Amino acid sequence: MDYWDSRYANEEFAYGTAPNEYLKAKLDALTPGKILFICEGEGRNAVYSAKNNWVVEAFDLSEEGRKKAMLLASEHDVTINYQIADATLVDYPENSFDVVAIIYAHFPSSIRKSTHDKIKHWLKPNGHVILEVFNPNQLQNTSGGPKDVDMLYTTEIVGADFSDFEIKELTAIQTELNEGKYHMGTADVLRFLGMKHQ
Repeated sequence: MDYWDSRYANEEFAYGTAPNEYLKAKLDALTPGKILFICEGEGRNAVYSAKNNWVVEAFDLSEEGRKKAMLLASEHDVTINYQIADATLVDYPENSFDVVAIIYAHFPSSIRKSTHDKIKHWLKPNGHVILEVFNPNQLQNTSGGPKDVDMLYTTEIVGADFSDFEIKELTAIQTELNEGKYHMGTADVLRFLGMKHQ
């Protein structure tokens, strides 16, 4: 938590204020409903969603991240419900969300599957998970992300964790990031769009 508070304490937005491009593309193709952002940081994705008629819930461990997110929401005249919470402890009612977004929220293997299982529980039938994270090839790049391979995701890991979903997209690709100074340059990412069965 101290690490993220320190990163978010500066006036500059660490990962910019524009939404993640993959998230934007997938959200824009869905009918707005209720969305949850996991480990949302400074709020760029939550605020974009709220501007586009989504009802937004979000959580993160960082108080500084929440402050920035609420400031950004205020600047754009939108409302987001953002709580300070630990991913291993936070809970929401079953079938609460039309979308759960996991954008650069990396969990070690010890808690990854249990966290993904909770996300599946929170999703409504026919709800979607939108995920973009770094894959192990990212270790050779300088564009951000964890330096511990245990916190990086493969198509096999995500495919297994969401094997009971309709997998609409699951791919590991190389792309160019332009998301603030900490996500800048060539990056190896994993993208997943999955739908919960009825």
